[in-house]
Amino acid sequence: MKRYRKNIVLIILAAILVTIFLAPLAAQYDPKAMVPRQRLQAPSEAHWLGTDEFGRDVFSRVAHGGRTSLLIGLAVVTITVVVGTVVGALCGWNIHLDRIVMRIFDGWMAFPEIILAIALAAVWGAGQYVIIFAMAFAYTPRMARVARGAVLTVKSRDYIEAVRAIGARESYALVRHVLPNSLAPVVVQATYNFASAILAEAALSFLGVGIQPPAPSWGGMISDARNYIPVAPWLVVFPSLAMFAAVLALNLLGDQLQDRLDPYQEG
Repeated sequence: MKRYRKNIVLIILAAILVTIFLAPLAAQYDPKAMVPRQRLQAPSEAHWLGTDEFGRDVFSRVAHGGRTSLLIGLAVVTITVVVGTVVGALCGWNIHLDRIVMRIFDGWMAFPEIILAIALAAVWGAGQYVIIFAMAFAYTPRMARVARGAVLTVKSRDYIEAVRAIGARESYALVRHVLPNSLAPVVVQATYNFASAILAEAALSFLGVGIQPPAPSWGGMISDARNYIPVAPWLVVFPSLAMFAAVLALNLLGDQLQDRLDPYQEG
């Protein structure tokens, strides 16, 4: 069963990455080009996924919108991993810093992440960079919590005590021995954050505080298609399927990484 699940993940990820990062070559139409006389055409040989209410090619918009979503998700994960790991490691290593910073993060995490991201995007304004920093701001406390927990577990092990006993500096023990052995749960959490960032970006675009038209985004496409579902259901179906496939693949990848990186995981 695990072998089949691994193959499914690889196939989905490969298909998504090839389609999205080769979007300029795979998509023969400009995703922003409007051709009113071709509006709301069903999927055909000329337009594989049909056209939208402005005559724009849906396949081109799905491919370019996915490229935007994945790049935003990658940027969010990079920021949260770097900042969250550093802060979480320092808090897990230093009990005095932990008491202050983690209490702040506890209050921070009391707000649902998507609500916090929406509020920040609404205050700071719409745009790609605003979305990235709003979501990174919202997801960093959880990543810091994961890193802190991993460091607390590793630093209590015998070989860390042995490193301290031979007179190694605290900073050396943390960077050389504790951090490398604490990264497994951080990597797993990063895949889930990636999937969450894709969903959050779609939600922000759906609500009008994310990627602004005419730039394509999965959430924006779904929002624009709400009034055309009875006559053109493909406008909702295809961006929804693309987003579903990307999130499913990332969550399955996280499960596989957890099985591989956790030596105590059974089955």
